[in-house]
Amino acid sequence: MAAEQAAGNGLVVVACCKEKRVTSSPVPALDLYEGWVVPLVRDRVAAGSTERNRVLVLSARYGLVTADTPVSTYEQPMTEERASALSGTAPGVLRRHLARFPSAEALLLMEPRYARVLGPVPVARARLITDPMGRHDDIQAVLDSWSWP
Repeated sequence: MAAEQAAGNGLVVVACCKEKRVTSSPVPALDLYEGWVVPLVRDRVAAGSTERNRVLVLSARYGLVTADTPVSTYEQPMTEERASALSGTAPGVLRRHLARFPSAEALLLMEPRYARVLGPVPVARARLITDPMGRHDDIQAVLDSWSWP
C-alpha cells in the first residue's frame, strides 16, 4: 500500500527560464528562477516538504537537478548542441530519481526542445504542457488531483 501511495504522488519537471534571481552565492534550483511557471510550482511546495522532493528542474546549464540542488545565476540558452549533450545524462538522472521517489504520473512543464532532452518518461502517465503560461488552471488541477498543498 505504501508503494502504491508513493507512486500516486506525481512528479513535476519544470524547465528553467531566462528570468533568474541575481545571487552572489548558490541557491536551491527551484528558488533561482523567477519566470515561466516556476513561481507557480514553487508556491505549491514548501521547503523540506515531501512534494518538493518530487520536483525536478531541467536547467540548460546544470542539466536535470532536484529542486534543492544549489545552483548559481547563469546565462545558458538551450541550444540544439546543449540539448544533445544533456540528453546523454538527463534520462539516467530521471530514472534514478524515480527509483528513489516512485511516481505513477509526471507533469512536464517545458518547451519541446527540453522535452526531447528527457526522452520517454518512464511513468504510467506523462502530461507535457509546452505552453504553461496560459494553462495555470490545468497545472493547478493536476497538482490538486495529487493532493499537493
